[in-house]
Amino acid sequence: MEKFFNLPEEKQKIIIDAALKCFGTNGYKKTSVSDIAAAAGISKAMVFHYFGTKKGLYLYLIDLCGNIVMKEINEEFDYSVIDFFERIRLSSKIKISIMKKHPAILAFLTSMYFESDEEVNEDIKAILAKGEGFRSKIAFDGMDFSKFKDGIDPKLVMKMLIWLAEGYISQLSNKTEINYDVFFQEFEECLDLLKNNFYKGESL
Repeated sequence: MEKFFNLPEEKQKIIIDAALKCFGTNGYKKTSVSDIAAAAGISKAMVFHYFGTKKGLYLYLIDLCGNIVMKEINEEFDYSVIDFFERIRLSSKIKISIMKKHPAILAFLTSMYFESDEEVNEDIKAILAKGEGFRSKIAFDGMDFSKFKDGIDPKLVMKMLIWLAEGYISQLSNKTEINYDVFFQEFEECLDLLKNNFYKGESL
């Protein structure tokens, strides 16, 4: 990887964007190093020179995307917000801004989440497991649980929201143009619906 990092940043970005788009469009198995090299305008040999293997490049991209998301959330997130649904709203808004700035990340991460190739499957599971701690911290550290109705498990609500977001994103990834503002508006409407049903009394 040192040889790759010695490249000018603009050249690194071209290679990264090409790889994200190829993997995001075709998945791990169907994407070849030749595809990535052609999209980046470099030789196949140079891809191996920089990353060693296709798997090495793929895992680097997962790590890179995860770091970008966590860095921006850490910089923008406000832990003084203690309402569960407002925290989800805030973190989701930050993620949308990331997707706007780095559009190739959405398709890649969606493709990665549903990837089943045995060569990378266990690595992906391990990486996703590590991300659970960060996700729980954002949702639950210092959060006010008292607003929930008796018998409502906030962790189960969190799972529902994850399923909701992932299902929606999997549909968005098939579109050539994505209106993130419309997506976020609909997601907010779902948050308000859940908030009204899972919180005590009037929540809005």
